[in-house]
Amino acid sequence: MKPFYLAIASLLLMAGCASQTPSHIALNPDVPNVTMQTSQLLPLAIETIDTRSANFIVRFNHDDEAARLVSPSEAPRVQIDQIFRSGLTKAGYSVDPSSVNTVQFQLEQLLTDVNEGTFGFEASSLIIINVIAQNRHQSLTKRYRAKGKLTGPFSADFATLELEMNKLLSELTADIINDPELNQFLQQ
Repeated sequence: MKPFYLAIASLLLMAGCASQTPSHIALNPDVPNVTMQTSQLLPLAIETIDTRSANFIVRFNHDDEAARLVSPSEAPRVQIDQIFRSGLTKAGYSVDPSSVNTVQFQLEQLLTDVNEGTFGFEASSLIIINVIAQNRHQSLTKRYRAKGKLTGPFSADFATLELEMNKLLSELTADIINDPELNQFLQQ
């Protein structure tokens, strides 16, 4: 009789663990493919700030229930800053905090809205990064955005959402780092 109770307790324990959903999304975007923009190492001061009004990056909406908000496991500002520093170094710039030429990356929006229904889900992602570049004489401000949409049966799983957000972040940072207008301005 003891093995029977032990088996029931084990099944209940495993079922309890399986029903727990993760509480954080792990962003891990790749440093994008970068084309060399300059043949000489140009000094550039880089700053990345997060101007979003909320910390969550995924919002699960299900009918009339309260939305379930999911935060990132690490600050997106830190990750995006590392990508820009690595990418701009590959593009031929040297990161120098005392440089006259500066570029500020402002993370304005990083959000995936997931609408769950009876037969599936639809996830819409939007990432917006503002870039403010300055040299001795002038400044350039540009706004970059990336959008994505996912649909599927049942409910959205975190792995799929993470892959989509990381893909969009990598594409957007590649667009910014390889932008001819921005690079031409930085080289003046």
